[in-house]
Amino acid sequence: MNISLRNDPLLQPYQLKHLTLKNRVMSTSHEPAYSEDGMPKERYRLYHAEKAKGGMALTMTAGSALVARDSPAAFGNLQAYRDEIVPWLRELADASHEYDCKVMIQLTHLGRRTGWNRADWLPVLAASPVREPAHRSFPKEAEDWDIERIVADYASAAERMQAAGLDGIEFEAYGHLMDGFWSPATNRREDEYGGSLDNRLRFSFRVLDAVRAAVGPDFIVGIRMVADEDLEQGIGKEEGVEIAKRLAGSGKVDFLNIIRGTIETDAALTKVIPITGMRSAPHLDFAGEVRAATKFPVFHAARISDVATARHAIATGKLDMVGLTRPHIADPYIIAKVMAGEEHRIRPCVGATYCLDRIYEGGEALCIHNAATGREATIPHVISRSDGPLKKVVVVGAGAAGLEAARVAAERGHSVTVLEAAPQAGGQVRLAAQNPRRKELIGIVDWRLSELERLGVEMRYDVWAETDDVISLGPEVVVIATGGLPQNPPLEAGGDLVTSSWDIISGAVKPAENVLLYDDNGGHQGMTAAELIANAGAKLELVSPERFFAPEMGGMNHVPYMRAFHEKGVRITINTRLKSVRRDGNQLVATLGSDFASGWSEERRVDQVVAEHGTLPLDELYFALKPLSKNGGAVDYERLVEGGEIFPTIRSEAAFTLFRIGDAVAARNIHAAVYDGIRFGLRL
Repeated sequence: MNISLRNDPLLQPYQLKHLTLKNRVMSTSHEPAYSEDGMPKERYRLYHAEKAKGGMALTMTAGSALVARDSPAAFGNLQAYRDEIVPWLRELADASHEYDCKVMIQLTHLGRRTGWNRADWLPVLAASPVREPAHRSFPKEAEDWDIERIVADYASAAERMQAAGLDGIEFEAYGHLMDGFWSPATNRREDEYGGSLDNRLRFSFRVLDAVRAAVGPDFIVGIRMVADEDLEQGIGKEEGVEIAKRLAGSGKVDFLNIIRGTIETDAALTKVIPITGMRSAPHLDFAGEVRAATKFPVFHAARISDVATARHAIATGKLDMVGLTRPHIADPYIIAKVMAGEEHRIRPCVGATYCLDRIYEGGEALCIHNAATGREATIPHVISRSDGPLKKVVVVGAGAAGLEAARVAAERGHSVTVLEAAPQAGGQVRLAAQNPRRKELIGIVDWRLSELERLGVEMRYDVWAETDDVISLGPEVVVIATGGLPQNPPLEAGGDLVTSSWDIISGAVKPAENVLLYDDNGGHQGMTAAELIANAGAKLELVSPERFFAPEMGGMNHVPYMRAFHEKGVRITINTRLKSVRRDGNQLVATLGSDFASGWSEERRVDQVVAEHGTLPLDELYFALKPLSKNGGAVDYERLVEGGEIFPTIRSEAAFTLFRIGDAVAARNIHAAVYDGIRFGLRL
């Protein structure tokens, strides 16, 4: 290790009780929803093992693992109340320990942060019958017998984690049952568990006593705790720091993992877990204050998105261990790259929060621009050189799909040329980044351009490629990644009077004074156009045929749009379809209809109608090249998914194989484009 690395604060070991952590970087607990039957099977294990291989010191699993049956999974949670989890966790721990990465798990009872109509249909409970808006259940107040059994459930779950060979556990105390007792906002009890701070902490200390009796004094036990709810009737900073001091001084916990804020609504959650356009590391200084007040080991993660900020957190003594959780979803090899002197090659977390929004909407965690995360069994994070013949590859289009295909093909050792019609790369990603709040998305493009330069890929801009342009390069593989162009929704009349969302976002057309925006795509495109129109000072009505608007976008990304809409007085109309547009003098008349009442219609007189209806593939070049290709553009989807040669031979005399990816096939999203790029690129 050279001198600069030897002195890097992030690379210094940390002694936590008997446990030596090889550096100061960790991934904090989160639930990627990769479980199967509530167990961390192969997919879960490989996800954590990859991060261990990438060099981090500590990976925290689960977010959170459940200690009791009446805490049913809200987003794919592991079931720590079942004995069957032990061998699965032992495999996971062994796989991470192989790389000297320690493994801990977060345990919880979700309390009111779940639903009664899941799993065993048991009633939801909480310290008091105070509803959590996000999960919508009306909880019952925990009775004495509930408290007794849940305390025992925590202890038995901790024993299972110890038996699995994990290095420690932490309890979740923000938004769940444990801190539900702490907070005056959620604890209205009049018995020995309510009122004074001593009483409100009684349940937590009973859990800690039972757990210590079960696992002994040496097993590492921590708590991820809210130390300031930033809520008028909740736990304030002074009381939160006092709770931290009491826990630190109890001799029953070994570290504190600090949280600030509440998570009971989407808007509140984004303050705890900020998304793109929000402040970097907003709670880091506060976590440092807790560390100074308690003089106790403190961990923390909240939009610490880059190595420089993480290094600052350790160097200035604010934290003992720094969580780079979403950044490791984007790039599990952060520490390996730092140690190799390749910090500039770290794939950036752009804050898109596609990962978390998918979880909260019932999917699994996927990074917006790393399609290998969560697919480690089939998609490698580190691309190996092909052991077959090397080929001349021409990629047409330098959007997300084309850039990723070019990167992967070049990593495989192929000679790659990219033809792009525009003067810059980026396609729809560059368009999305025109929203000032989402400008970090350009990192998706910039990182790939840097990698392509390193790999020696030739980039040719301002080339509207036609058949002869491609053929003249003598390709053996042609990748069509030309994307799509915006299309109008089906209208009875007036399609020529409609402005596309792209025109608004790009600035090609300025918002008029009074605008109706019709969005039946339901993603960022329409919402971005609406936000830009509202911020320009226009009067705006947003119309959607859906039961709720923007269904393709998760709750966390919904928050800043809705904030702008409320602040700017945007009118939102759902369950309503745009039927036609006509001109009347200097204005447009939009006729609205209903899917529900066939005779219903209304009209809106506006200055501008903007529509978002996805894209149509820009596929002329593909169809021109198709009859000249070996495979006629065909792809064997079964083999694409299961393995084997994916391109059938239709014309053996032809010179090249042809396929198209991303929105050149159909309108999808950035992740789909990147996934196409890598999974097709790997097969070359």
